Amino acid sequence: MASPGRRVVVVGATGNVGTSIVQAFGADPRVDSILGLARRLPKWSPAKTRWASADIGDESTDLTEHFAGADAVIHLAWLFQPTHHPATTWRTNVHGSSRVFDATAAAGVPALIYASFVGAYSPGPKDRIVDESWPTHGWPESALCREKAYVERVLDAFELQHPEIRVVRLRPGFILKREAAGEQHRLFRGPLVPKRLTHPERMPALPAVPGMRYQALHTHDAAEAFRQATVRTVHGAFNLAAEPVVDAPMLAEMFGARTFPLPGWPARAAVSAAWRTHLLRTPPSLFDAVLHFPIMDTSRAQRELDWTPRYTVQEALQEWLAGLHENASMPTPPLASSTERASRGRVEVGAWKT
Repeated sequence: MASPGRRVVVVGATGNVGTSIVQAFGADPRVDSILGLARRLPKWSPAKTRWASADIGDESTDLTEHFAGADAVIHLAWLFQPTHHPATTWRTNVHGSSRVFDATAAAGVPALIYASFVGAYSPGPKDRIVDESWPTHGWPESALCREKAYVERVLDAFELQHPEIRVVRLRPGFILKREAAGEQHRLFRGPLVPKRLTHPERMPALPAVPGMRYQALHTHDAAEAFRQATVRTVHGAFNLAAEPVVDAPMLAEMFGARTFPLPGWPARAAVSAAWRTHLLRTPPSLFDAVLHFPIMDTSRAQRELDWTPRYTVQEALQEWLAGLHENASMPTPPLASSTERASRGRVEVGAWKT
């Protein structure tokens, strides 16, 4: 277990996962101090935490000085938007991640914990589970998956060059919590898709698209896995997801709705048209990717991290929906409410988060 006085740096600490990780570390007596890095500083003062502004994709930003003296760097920073401009996301997600890894080595930090994603995996089966040895080549047409897979290759090389650094890759499914619902609605659905359409009573029937089965978990459960991966001497990759797998029958039972079969091509055509016209911020390539996500085996995390989700997927989804309709928020730039964003006179289109 970790020794007292541990200092942790969380890169991308103001988003969905970062805020929960900061809170988890703040309650851990083995962690003495937390440095949260983000592009925009929050009006939030969690326990043991101080803040610093940094843009990981900016060559003029010295990350090494922020990492000096740390016992672990947790790298969460990721830009999901703008999906219409992949060069912008590449700058932060790939180039920025490489800079974080290099700075970790330059500062002599002994542990690096990286937030990967199920989308890093190559297409896989829906009728059986796969472990962490499944190939990580992503779905090549999706920028999100392509970038996550590329960063996995960067980490492969990094581990060979720096065997003295303990590297952990956590590969979660979709991560949900109440306070992140508004941000995720903006990032993926878009402001022109009314929230009222997500009320369960307005969904009497749900389409059952072949292959639309995926995994999710509550953000607090993801944060606990990151905490355990930091304070334990584990290394390698860990899949993270809660039960059950999300599919049309599960959602229909949850909402008291019925299902109807829908081929993939008309659903994709609708997503594509909405994305091209900027009605929807989810690109059709991500829709395709979800159809090919494998179903992950999480037994390694249960064994080596002593990790068991506290929330079922239904509980996480119910909380997320409640947060969406309550306009739930936190006092950080990515998770600010729509009212707070409007008062600043702009709409955010991207944020560091996972």
